[in-house]
Amino acid sequence: MKSNVKTMKWISGGFEALLGIPAIGGSIVIGFGYTPLFIALVLHIITLVLAKKAGVSAFGNIFGIVTSCLAWIPFLGMFLHIFSAIFILIGAATQRTR
Repeated sequence: MKSNVKTMKWISGGFEALLGIPAIGGSIVIGFGYTPLFIALVLHIITLVLAKKAGVSAFGNIFGIVTSCLAWIPFLGMFLHIFSAIFILIGAATQRTR
């Protein structure tokens, strides 16, 4: 179960990193009618539920949920995506699977 959480953290962290790239991330979000923010929200909620069931910290994904709700604001969204990606990916890299 913990390996599933770790995989979901890598996926959601990578997605946040993509959305945090200046100009590219904004173009993706606006071009798809803000749907990527909803997709990110769903990914973070799934990861949070799995992490809680496995007894693993999901701080980065909680921050990601907040990011998904506020990322429609120009520039703030970019910085929030970058910070979320950092927190989530560090959490994934330091998580033990046993």
